Amino acid sequence: MSSLIVGDDGRPRCGWAGHDAEYQRYHDEEWGSPLHGDQRLFEKLSLEGFQAGLSWITILRRRPAFRLAFNGFDIDAVAAFDERDVERLMADPGIIRNRLKVDAAVSNARVTRALVRSNPGALDELIWGFAPRPRDRAPASSAEVPAVTSESTALSKELKRRGYRFVGPTTIYALMQSAGLVDDHIAGCFRSSFA
Repeated sequence: MSSLIVGDDGRPRCGWAGHDAEYQRYHDEEWGSPLHGDQRLFEKLSLEGFQAGLSWITILRRRPAFRLAFNGFDIDAVAAFDERDVERLMADPGIIRNRLKVDAAVSNARVTRALVRSNPGALDELIWGFAPRPRDRAPASSAEVPAVTSESTALSKELKRRGYRFVGPTTIYALMQSAGLVDDHIAGCFRSSFA
C-alpha cells in the first residue's frame, strides 16, 4: 500500500483510504478529527474493540447495524442489556457476532455508566488525559506511524485497571488516531494539520 494516494477528486490522501468511497469519506470527515463526549467516545471505544483482529472497513460498513443493535451506543441502555439482549446480538447478522466482544461492550458500558454517573464528561476527560504531545511534523510515510505508543499503553493499563475489556494498547492507539488525539495523516495528505 502506498503511503499517499490521489483520489479521483485530485486530493492527496493517506494510502489506507484507497479508492473506496466510504473509506475516503471516513478519512476525509472523521479520522483524526477531535472527538469529544462520553457517548461518542464510548461508541468509538466499543467499535475499536469489535475491530480487533479485523479491518476497520469491516466495522465501518457495519456501523449503522451496530448503532441500531446497540441503541445508538447509549451508555445507560447498553449497560442495562441482559442475557436476552446478548442472545439477540449474537443472532444479528449485521454486526460482528463474537461473544467475547459483545460481552465486553456490555461490561464496558456498565463501567462507563459508573464512571460518568456522578461525573459527566469523565470518560472524555480520562481518554483525553492521555493525549500525547502534538507531533513536530507529519509522518513522512506509513512506516513512521506506530501501532502502539507509551501513551496508548498507559491508557490501556488505566482502562483495564478500571475494568474495561478489549482495550489493548494497539486498540487504544487506533482509538487515539480515529478520535483525533494524534494526527497521523501522512505528509502531503490534504487532511494533515501540517498541510
